[in-house]
Amino acid sequence: MGGWAIAVHGGAGVDPNLPTERQEEAKHLLTHCLNLGISALRSNLSAIDVVELVVRELETDPLFNSGRGSALTEKGTVEMEASIMDGPKRRCGAVSGITTVKNPISLARLVMEKSPHSYLAFAGAEEFARNQGVELVDNDYFITEDNVGMLKLAKEANSILFDYRIPIVGLETCSAGAAATESPLQMNGLPISVYTPETVGCVVVDKEGRCAAATSTGGLMNKMTGRIGDSPLIGAGTYACDLCGVSCTGEGEAIIRGTLAREVGAVMEYKGLGLQEAVDYVVKERLDEGKAGLIAVSNNGEVACGFNTNGMFRGIASEDGFMEVAIWE
Repeated sequence: MGGWAIAVHGGAGVDPNLPTERQEEAKHLLTHCLNLGISALRSNLSAIDVVELVVRELETDPLFNSGRGSALTEKGTVEMEASIMDGPKRRCGAVSGITTVKNPISLARLVMEKSPHSYLAFAGAEEFARNQGVELVDNDYFITEDNVGMLKLAKEANSILFDYRIPIVGLETCSAGAAATESPLQMNGLPISVYTPETVGCVVVDKEGRCAAATSTGGLMNKMTGRIGDSPLIGAGTYACDLCGVSCTGEGEAIIRGTLAREVGAVMEYKGLGLQEAVDYVVKERLDEGKAGLIAVSNNGEVACGFNTNGMFRGIASEDGFMEVAIWE
């Protein structure tokens, strides 16, 4: 086999009533990001450069929950997190509690390349960003009108929402309010009332067979300040090694408990499973009651995705000309 491959995601767990125009906007952005990655791979950019490039683009567009358009904390602020991993030497960088850095994924890469550490958070990460001269903006830059409305709804429902992609009109029909008490979803054993997508990510294998992965998020709508999810945790939301690159999305607490991203590499390595087999196994066996999805590439040019939610915003492409952008099963 061989050749390059790329996958992108914009979150798992899509509201079935998502308006068609929002679906089309999402597909358009995923297609744009895929094409950006494809053209970078054709120009011989390395896998690590391509995942950073694509995730920066996703962070800059307010459509998904990362960078601009991030979910809001209970205090109405934005606290972003991101991680990146370079497979060949298993080098990684991660950041949490980011409030002024325009592109958290690029700060994560700087942590990997310009600091002695793998993970920086909150004030220390912000100070590192200033020292590195990355582009900074006011926290207001990240806040959208959509998200202000969703935070208000979350507070009224006394709930954590996963993101703003549920249309505000008709929210009652998608389990906020009365329906939530009939069949509450659980997070870490506690009920939440609405499950919608969160997090963006990209995985790439370049033509040299090098794998890389990057994940970025604003986290949960109405989350407690200081909450850290799976996205910046190496082995949970992001993982890359010589065999594969993986980026996860969904219920962070379940992804953390299942060390989801690392498990894909582990079952390939120790059980000898192929990439899609490994993805399917991990989604089925390692999420317990949790809801999530993931994208993955292998060092021989395979690309795969899997999820146990009703949908996942995703796009995949490979050097042999295959390309698909989809939301539902």
